[in-house]
Amino acid sequence: MESDFRVLVVEDEALISMLIEDMLADIGCKCVDVAASVEGAMEVLTKAAPDFAMLDINLNGKRSFPIADILLSREIPFIFLSGYGSRGLAEAYAGAKVLQKPFQLGDLETALEDVFG
Repeated sequence: MESDFRVLVVEDEALISMLIEDMLADIGCKCVDVAASVEGAMEVLTKAAPDFAMLDINLNGKRSFPIADILLSREIPFIFLSGYGSRGLAEAYAGAKVLQKPFQLGDLETALEDVFG
């Protein structure tokens, strides 16, 4: 992965977001923005344009779909993260890739390959 590749990770559990950051670093990503809420992610998106995003579907009871809508409008690829698989997904995102938590490094690499080919 290119070192200047920028990833936005939206995850409300600090331990999980740190694990994801470590996994991304292991595959060569040096630029990771982390947000723990919809509002935090919106703020990051006003300052930075990620190449890719990972969105936990449920952020302290709020859905991350408003972030997904912005990413779609900007044609920024993303995957959803969920402990429930695709069950928590709104119908509008039925075709979106969902990475079920907990996942391993190989699962993340496969998801990235699926998104970027």
